[in-house]
Amino acid sequence: MSAIIKNTSIPGPHDIQRKVLSNGITLLVRSNFNSSSVVVSGMLGAGSHFDPREKLGLAHFTSMSLMRGTKNADFQTIFERLESAGASLGFGASVHNTSVGGRALAEDLPMLVRTLADSLLNPIFPEQYFDRLKKQLLTGLAIRAQDTSDRASLAFDSLLFPGHPYGFPEDGYTETISVISRQDLVDFHATHFGPDNMVVVVVGAVKPEDVFSLFENELGDWKNPGLVSVKPFPAINPPQKTLREHISLSGKSQTDIAMGTLGPKRSAPEYLASSLGNNILGQFGMMGRIGDVVREKAGLAYYASTSVNSWIEGGSWEVAAGVNPANTDKAIKLIIQELEKFRNEPVLQSELDDSQANYVGRLPLSLESNSGVANSILNLERFSLGLDYFQRYPDLVREVTTDQILKAAQKYIDPERLVIASAGPGKGKKK
Repeated sequence: MSAIIKNTSIPGPHDIQRKVLSNGITLLVRSNFNSSSVVVSGMLGAGSHFDPREKLGLAHFTSMSLMRGTKNADFQTIFERLESAGASLGFGASVHNTSVGGRALAEDLPMLVRTLADSLLNPIFPEQYFDRLKKQLLTGLAIRAQDTSDRASLAFDSLLFPGHPYGFPEDGYTETISVISRQDLVDFHATHFGPDNMVVVVVGAVKPEDVFSLFENELGDWKNPGLVSVKPFPAINPPQKTLREHISLSGKSQTDIAMGTLGPKRSAPEYLASSLGNNILGQFGMMGRIGDVVREKAGLAYYASTSVNSWIEGGSWEVAAGVNPANTDKAIKLIIQELEKFRNEPVLQSELDDSQANYVGRLPLSLESNSGVANSILNLERFSLGLDYFQRYPDLVREVTTDQILKAAQKYIDPERLVIASAGPGKGKKK
């Protein structure tokens, strides 16, 4: 048994208390009286996959509007209440969920939870703040439209997940945000916000029974019989050939590249092998093999790294690089060569040893803060990993072999069937 498994400071079944309220809200609490603060992290299933195509960004818009005013408090009152206590609270949206995050001194947790509950149950979406927020969102999209990295990433997602919720930006497009009305927010809230699939994690100087009682009082009676259930996601199919697109942005001095293919979903048996392999390929040290070859040795990129992004329904395995526009094709060719090598030859045992040590060693670091613990526990629930996952994690990491990494690479990476997107100066092209 490894030392880390014996370490009771690592969250687990021994100190995470879990309770499901009668209306379906799942609460997880971990006490930490070494700090006087408390962190709240949660989610509910009002994600952007519910957005109509012509109104992409609706879930994001709605989440950002929840605290602009409620039946019980206007925007200024909510802001001053949090500000005076040195507390924070905010909402956001992803493909699957609307998220909530907050922090406060433990003594102010009742105020924080009341504000959270009021924002979820009673938003009124004031016209004044609706118009102001729409302008802010449109300004953000205008800035995004001129960002080479963002544009390459958007094109990559669109090509890799055509017609799928993962292929659309959660914050929408200028033309879709422009047509969203205040009534759209009211309707989205009425049909997609409910307690059935809500999860909240609380970590800090609080007792679990106090947290359970607090949420029972504030949200225990919440019901939404009109809640729309989640529809099955469409199937995700790998690209059948290499797809290439360049977004032309004049006046830019850099081209950003996003390229790759599908990766494992979080529940896939080869997830951990893929993640460790990716660490070797383009993360560890000076951005792994990709960074060493493309940036350090060839000098073709300002940065070059890889990532495995694993979600509930699928994932991506991608390379990101920023290059001098004149080096775009050379960098892409060199990256493909490295992908071919990674797919055809096992990684060195010494590379795997270093990567495993890195993974095991950084786990305690990621759990040093209340925020890190809260977000990690939320992921345990989100992906059904089990409350003992962190205790099992070191052994799971050490059990991965070079052969498993090779098989994962061969399953997902096909250099003949890649999605390659870039954005920067030069003529736009698509093939």
